[in-house]
Amino acid sequence: MAVRALLALSVLAYLGAADLTQDWTGPNQVEQPNHARPHIIFIMTDDQGFNDIGYHNTDIHTPTLDRLAAAGVKLENYYIQPICTPSRSQFITGRYQIHTGLQHSIIRSRQPSCLPFGLRTLPQRLQEAGYATHMVGKWHLGFYKRDCLPTRRGFNTYFGSLTGSVDYYTYKSCDGPKVCGFDLHDGERVAWGQGGRYSTHLYTQRVRKILAAHDPSSQPLFIFLSFQAVHTPLQSPKEYVYPYRRMGNMFRRKYAGMVSAVDEAVRNVTYALRKYGYYKNTVIFFSTDNGGQPLFGGSNWPLRGRKGTYWEGGVRGIGFVHSPLLRRRRRVSRALIHITDWYPTLMRLAGGNVSQAEGLDGFDMWDTISDGKESPRFEILHNIDPLYNAARHGSLKNGYGIWNTAVQAAVRVGDWKLLTGNPGYGDWIPPQMLGNFPESWWSLERHTEAKKSLWLFNVADDPYERFDLAERRPDVVKQLLARLSFYNRTAVPVRYPSEDPRADPSRNGGAWGPWEGDGENWEPFYIKKKKAKKQKRKFCKMKSFFRRLNIRIMSNRI
Repeated sequence: MAVRALLALSVLAYLGAADLTQDWTGPNQVEQPNHARPHIIFIMTDDQGFNDIGYHNTDIHTPTLDRLAAAGVKLENYYIQPICTPSRSQFITGRYQIHTGLQHSIIRSRQPSCLPFGLRTLPQRLQEAGYATHMVGKWHLGFYKRDCLPTRRGFNTYFGSLTGSVDYYTYKSCDGPKVCGFDLHDGERVAWGQGGRYSTHLYTQRVRKILAAHDPSSQPLFIFLSFQAVHTPLQSPKEYVYPYRRMGNMFRRKYAGMVSAVDEAVRNVTYALRKYGYYKNTVIFFSTDNGGQPLFGGSNWPLRGRKGTYWEGGVRGIGFVHSPLLRRRRRVSRALIHITDWYPTLMRLAGGNVSQAEGLDGFDMWDTISDGKESPRFEILHNIDPLYNAARHGSLKNGYGIWNTAVQAAVRVGDWKLLTGNPGYGDWIPPQMLGNFPESWWSLERHTEAKKSLWLFNVADDPYERFDLAERRPDVVKQLLARLSFYNRTAVPVRYPSEDPRADPSRNGGAWGPWEGDGENWEPFYIKKKKAKKQKRKFCKMKSFFRRLNIRIMSNRI
């Protein structure tokens, strides 16, 4: 009640007062659940756009995801971050990027950076609450030290890739020309012998093994299934691409096949939940990590922008919750929800206690999702990035002396959204069904505002961000600029170190992995594995080459 009263006062302050220094987004207290602690399955896809799921676009075939969402709660006012590392860091810490130092770009493979060690992660808190915790899939939160690895940040087991992008069959990952290495890990060891299988299938098989080996009645289970799909490279077994053969755009065709492969994977996971006795006491969360990339088949239509931007197409995500434990099912929720909210929400389900002293930026959303109650969230800081290229026409003067509009930043308060600096590519891009991509893009809708550095939209009335109200509503602009200024005072320094040449896989036996000393010497370990598996890896490389060649030929034909 105290929190809701505070929110109500904040709304009144927003409507009439000039001082917006009060923090509306302080975390709320998490209460104990009334039911037994459920099993939690959190599924995240990579680069899946707002228009890349069946219930938003019938051209995409996702029958399993559509059924799960229809029988659960669709989250149609759900926000993530525009790129990989920021979304994953906010999910696992419950904090905005400005409070972890990860407010600029992603963690690159050769950067000596990872999640700050002083923060307790969501899986660590779930372990404390008695959960068995497992992660399968893409990490992308740093690995320069052993203490950065998923198994040191709260997961009992880990199987997946540490970098941001890998080949779906060979698990080769490159960070610049000729800086390439193998990236598939099982726990803290390189999984050399696992290459050659499509990653979506491989990760699904691992989840099913975890479910089969665990006793659902003995201990609650948390699985974070983090697909690398549908991130580039565009690779999919031909049987998933074939149903889309009439799509004129080859990139879109392959991308759609990858989405369908994910849909089948989710079907197999839910089947295993039923088969092994988990389903009746399980909550399934589904979320994308950022907007789609139209250059490589993704679509955010009719939203503006794309992956990597702070337009709605970059930050408004696909999300739903499915569970027999939901009190009000088969509905659409338009409550404002952000990816930081999963930390306290999952802790609520786990029976844990999240106090205000932890400094989370997320809110407990379980009552909002399960019962349809009003969202406790009133605003979202999308980000403040002081290192991004400054807008040429931005200045403190343009920001009424409150905020330098050259700085890339975005904030939403109520129905209002403010962007400053350079928000990124801002076109509206219809689904790409054109055969001669990308030349015919010039006939599509274009939008250029070379001299702007400040925008204001009412995203409730104008979700496609077509009508900039900054000049008509300077009063609202000043209010939101004040919020940016307030948040900026709470920011920690940016963590974006220079690349370390010691990270080169050629120095570590051909695989990506920790390279900075932390009491253990990693280099001999990788060299030993390379020698032991040299002949086998050579054979696997040839096998993978011909497999990829065959897939490429068949995919181009259809």
